[in-house]
Amino acid sequence: MVTVKEAENIILSQANDYGSEAVLLKFCIGRVLAENILADRDMPPYNRVTMDGIAIQHHSIANGIKAYKIKGTQAAGEDPINTSHENECIEIMTGAALPESVDTVIRYEDLHIENNIATLTADLRTITKGQNIHYKGKDKKQNDVVANANKLITPATINAAATVGKSTLLVKKLPRTVIISTGDELVNIEDTPFPYQIRSSNSATIQASLQQYCIQSDTLHIADDIQQTKAELERCLNEYDVIILSGGISMGKFDYVPAALEELSVKKLFHKVLQRPGKPFWFGKHGTGAVVFAFPGNPVSTFMCLYRYFIPWLQASSGLRAEVKYAILNDDLTFTPALQYFVQVKLNINNKGELLATPVEGNGSGDLANLVDTDAFMELPLEQTNFNKGEVFRIWPFKNIFA
Repeated sequence: MVTVKEAENIILSQANDYGSEAVLLKFCIGRVLAENILADRDMPPYNRVTMDGIAIQHHSIANGIKAYKIKGTQAAGEDPINTSHENECIEIMTGAALPESVDTVIRYEDLHIENNIATLTADLRTITKGQNIHYKGKDKKQNDVVANANKLITPATINAAATVGKSTLLVKKLPRTVIISTGDELVNIEDTPFPYQIRSSNSATIQASLQQYCIQSDTLHIADDIQQTKAELERCLNEYDVIILSGGISMGKFDYVPAALEELSVKKLFHKVLQRPGKPFWFGKHGTGAVVFAFPGNPVSTFMCLYRYFIPWLQASSGLRAEVKYAILNDDLTFTPALQYFVQVKLNINNKGELLATPVEGNGSGDLANLVDTDAFMELPLEQTNFNKGEVFRIWPFKNIFA
């Protein structure tokens, strides 16, 4: 049996880069960028006006000029209009390219315009040369990096890519993944179970969780039959990069998965972790390169192991750096078994900006109802029994804590 930290280290040591692929920009959200995005020209590409108003030569103010004849009006996207005299101005709109003959923009709020004459109404001492202008190349120069590789693609990344003319992006490939449920007690979601049966919820849960990371996984159910278990696992080991199993790995008479994996030459890297829930967790690797995450069948165990182990492995395989999150325990808690405890918590932020975690203790690893109302698992240290309000511990969110 291994500790949580040992299990984590073993799993992360099996992170694998699955390469990259070109994907249309509109389908890239949520993927991991596999290339640096470079500016194809200076950003902004010209001296850009940032306020509606007039453009003048600043030195004209020092020469005593307060009223300017409007030579023309220039909208964004139009060719610049140059002035010929210092007592002329250009009526100019936000986003327009600043003409070379002027150097300062005065907003409409500081003007009075009548009969094609713009008169300054603001205190002249407050008008500075170059105001209300976003200068060419101020943000980025041509060939500067505007978005770094190995980052999650967000709407802001899409904006940067579109700005520099990238209609496709190179993104990290995702592992081919299959989710396998086991057990004769399981029936399809749409079926009406007998009193001694349950619906196959774990596969749906895992599949939905993986969709949040853009993985479109396949699903498969295996009955409690050793030959079928071996045959299906052998096929999956040759067709997929990742196998996620739910159930069939404990000590029961019909828990065939560990023996089948051993017969198929899947190297067991560990079986059982000093934790609750999820103690029977099994992890291994096949010669094809496929990795096997075999989670306990209890819903909360499966859910916790997925977010505590599989998601960090996926992020590491995608080149992402894990973000370690902590919260303040909001109630006293005691846990006496010699296991690392992952307690479900509700999260909220107090008026000091502190993230608080309130424990919600359920009825064991089969109690999935609390998952709907909680936000994260809080990881409590193995060597500790009493956990006091105000102490800080690591959390593993499974919801958007800022939603």
